[in-house]
Amino acid sequence: MNKKFENLGFYPADILLPKHADMEKWAVVACDQFTSEPEYWERVEKNVGDAPSTLRLILPEAELKAPDVEQRIGKINASMDEYLGTDVFQTLKDSLIYVERCQSDGRIRHGIIGMVDLDAYDFTPGSGALIRATEGTVLERIPPRAKVRRNAAIELPHVMLLIDDPDKTVIEPLTAQTTGMEKLYDFELMEGGGHIKGFKLSDAQLDAVADALTGLCSDAAMQKKYGVSGVAPLLFAVGDGNHSLATAKACWEEQRGKNPLARYALVEVVNNHDDALQFEPIHRVVFGVDAADFFPEFKKFYPNAHEGKGEGHVIEVASEGFNGFITVPDPKVQLAVGTLQAFIDEYLKKHGGEVDYIHGDDVTRELGRKPGNIGLLLPAMGKEQLFKTVMADGVLPRKTFSMGHAQDKRYYIEARKIR
Repeated sequence: MNKKFENLGFYPADILLPKHADMEKWAVVACDQFTSEPEYWERVEKNVGDAPSTLRLILPEAELKAPDVEQRIGKINASMDEYLGTDVFQTLKDSLIYVERCQSDGRIRHGIIGMVDLDAYDFTPGSGALIRATEGTVLERIPPRAKVRRNAAIELPHVMLLIDDPDKTVIEPLTAQTTGMEKLYDFELMEGGGHIKGFKLSDAQLDAVADALTGLCSDAAMQKKYGVSGVAPLLFAVGDGNHSLATAKACWEEQRGKNPLARYALVEVVNNHDDALQFEPIHRVVFGVDAADFFPEFKKFYPNAHEGKGEGHVIEVASEGFNGFITVPDPKVQLAVGTLQAFIDEYLKKHGGEVDYIHGDDVTRELGRKPGNIGLLLPAMGKEQLFKTVMADGVLPRKTFSMGHAQDKRYYIEARKIR
């Protein structure tokens, strides 16, 4: 292993890529997307057919509660073993991959794929780890996801870690160097996912990335960016896939001392200051509730709340009987998502129903207007506040933000052996 990376918690990895697959059929979007749109996954299934595909190696989270989930997980594990045994993969030893992703809006997002040390990651609020969660981790969400990972032979990452690199020293220099790099893939992504290219970093480029990352976690960098000195540096903040990384951590704790491969997890690192990176709000749709009861309870919870836009936290509502806005003046927390989530948690505890976290305004409104549902749309959070907030206050409320639209999320391409 390259010694320059040893104190960074992020390393080159033995990365698996398919040798001869139809890459458009191989790559599918992150499993936690389109959870309330089964027709999306039906189209993907039809498109993939019998071709080798990461669809056979992941479980869409829409199916986590399926009655035959254990059989589905067993089939996924068998597919992993089959792909490894039939020479589907090639291995890139001790490698980092530079990625250029053309999003649905035409902007290019840049990233580096490697592995993180799960011992350098902690999702506990207020942690001083090098790698930290940005929002609250729901512990109840880990066990069903651990069932998928626990006996898996390989992992496929949809985790995206952010670095706070305003001077663009780590990833952006690679953009001008691709003509001299080994191109690994270059293809269109299915279902409007845009286009993606991947390049293997040279030894000199590996050294340059390590040196730049080392600079980001220096005390001088902490003083310049956050006005603090002598504190534990924050190098990586989880942007996407928080519960996926927390699940990897939980499985590593189970297998500690038995399976050294489980200590690491494959991720993509992206600069928070990448021009293509946009923070989108994650909306809520509440299912199985009565709007005639829900809104009076909301006003009991927040007695000064009123209909329409005003000063304070403004939330758009889309339901069968009401379409408009509600405002909570003088909120007690920083973000509207915290105001809303506090009520939803309390309401569902007392009255029943379920909540789903939805990416996209139109989908939220469409689902919210169906009988028994309520769509609640939140304003976006400025991405420039992310690292400063985590440094100062710990984690944000869960599902506070999403980086871009659902079709722009990570697609599964690379893999890594974990046993």
